[in-house]
Amino acid sequence: MSYSNSHVPTLPTIGGSYARAMTAPLSESIQDYLKGIYKLQAATGRATITAIARDQGVSAASASAMVKKLDALELLVHQPYRGAQLTPAGEKVALEVIRHHRLLELYLAHTLGLHLDAVHDEADRLEHVISEELEARIDSALGFPTHDPHGDPIPDANLEWPT
Repeated sequence: MSYSNSHVPTLPTIGGSYARAMTAPLSESIQDYLKGIYKLQAATGRATITAIARDQGVSAASASAMVKKLDALELLVHQPYRGAQLTPAGEKVALEVIRHHRLLELYLAHTLGLHLDAVHDEADRLEHVISEELEARIDSALGFPTHDPHGDPIPDANLEWPT
């Protein structure tokens, strides 16, 4: 995952070439959509426009517009009436955001003593701006954890799920 000076994820390399808008940082909204679509795929095997809209709390028209944008950025493939499927590049971004979120939740709960009810919202705000260096330091300080404070698995530094 490459980062600009502000540590906002940018489009990853796809098969040795860059996706169309490689220099544009990915917005928080794009990151949230990719994370949500990843979770929908994991739960149901596919992500329909209706399910994406419900997950993101937006209209179906808004979700459809974002899916078209993500398709144009080669972060997912959309087949009308069949749903959307993340590409390897889209999955990589989603896993990176999930990793940031879950490491932050654990850090906030265990190190700073925030109540479990508060860590999710704080992690949602911070997951988009954490640097790779800070991510690595949090990971190390926590002893390379495999699960967040809610018991959900944390992808490792190679974005692999714990076994």
